[in-house]
Amino acid sequence: MSKIHVSLALSIATIASGFFLAACESPKPPSTGVSTASPTATTTTSDTKGLKIGSLLPTTGDLASIGQQMVGSVPLLVETVNACGGVNGEKVSLVEVDDQTDPKAGAAGMTKLATLDKVGGVVGSFASSVSTAAVSVAVPNKVMLISPGSTSPVFTDKAQKGDFKGFWARTAPPDTYQALALAQLAKKKGFKRVSTVVINNDYGVGFEKAFVQTFEKLGGTVVNKDKPVRYDPKAQTFDTEASAAFAGKPDAVLAVLYAETGSLFLKAAYQQGVTKDVQILLTDGVKSNSFPDQVGKGKDGKYILSGAIGTVPGSSGKGLENFNKLWTDKKGTSPGEYAPQAWDAAALLVLAAQAAKENTGVAIASKLREVAAGNGTPVSDVCQGLKLLKEGKQINYQGASGDVDVDTNGDVIGTYDVWTVGDDGKIKVIDKVSPK
Repeated sequence: MSKIHVSLALSIATIASGFFLAACESPKPPSTGVSTASPTATTTTSDTKGLKIGSLLPTTGDLASIGQQMVGSVPLLVETVNACGGVNGEKVSLVEVDDQTDPKAGAAGMTKLATLDKVGGVVGSFASSVSTAAVSVAVPNKVMLISPGSTSPVFTDKAQKGDFKGFWARTAPPDTYQALALAQLAKKKGFKRVSTVVINNDYGVGFEKAFVQTFEKLGGTVVNKDKPVRYDPKAQTFDTEASAAFAGKPDAVLAVLYAETGSLFLKAAYQQGVTKDVQILLTDGVKSNSFPDQVGKGKDGKYILSGAIGTVPGSSGKGLENFNKLWTDKKGTSPGEYAPQAWDAAALLVLAAQAAKENTGVAIASKLREVAAGNGTPVSDVCQGLKLLKEGKQINYQGASGDVDVDTNGDVIGTYDVWTVGDDGKIKVIDKVSPK
């Protein structure tokens, strides 16, 4: 997704407060049963001596439909931790910011969290383009940033070069793995000729490149490899892109989209009549229960997306059952996509702070891999983990989304759920695939 230079951290600081006054006037998203606090709101109050963390997630913008599913995880984790004694003898406080699925808002939000709120760690962001902007602010301010869903391979490359200085990690695996899983799925389904259309940012282009490389190694042909279709994230019409993506008689079209713009693209393709007899392959960026309705129905009354298949990072951690029960007991609903990853990101922040016996970003970064992938006692309950750490013992956190064994690049490995859209417009998981 779009890249923002580190120097933005300095220039944006002077306008951060003005930006957020304007942001607060944005229309509120529809109620989803989770917190959608304004940029300056805190959901938990405590003594300022305690650990303060932030969340930088999209409750508005192109990824709002998924962001609103995960945003409730962080306050739920904070509430749980404070009920069992907090961190380093004090309660944890939380500041929530809506990044609006926008890199500029993400940079301003991260600036506010780092310089005004002085948080030690942040859960965010979801969009890779927003995390690219946010991490450029987090690193010089020594704030630990853990994303629950930014999956662009660009972060791995930058981490290998030392750009992040240990202040970056994620609880969702990079798209090099998802692209491999989806290429294997396409091969398994018998698709020999596939074309691609992607959102023109780090997420889309990174996924496209990884998929093309893998699918060709498996013997497949990418029809539009030499003329890739990459759409502008701010576009409002997609007739040209739809025509180009479905040209060349592909067996399937891999569409790496965001929900709001992606629904417009798929409507345009349907209206052109080019989707007939072509399999639609989708990814995690549009996997929400509302997406089939966003795309809509055809003249025959059937959902345009009926029969589409896709992949999404799965959740199969040892702590998943307890997380699902807690969420259901507190909210009366089931957690949505990336909610377990957001919970785990917040859990790692508080556990690392307790392990370090200090609430700063530097301290959290220094102990993150030790609590995530160390040789300590395996624990899936965050309160049990805090108890052992307070006793001076080491732990290995086994999360809700997975084992979250964060490596030196801040990456984790995961499995992927295969999902499809039924004739009734309902999304259901039909299989799992592990990248090999």
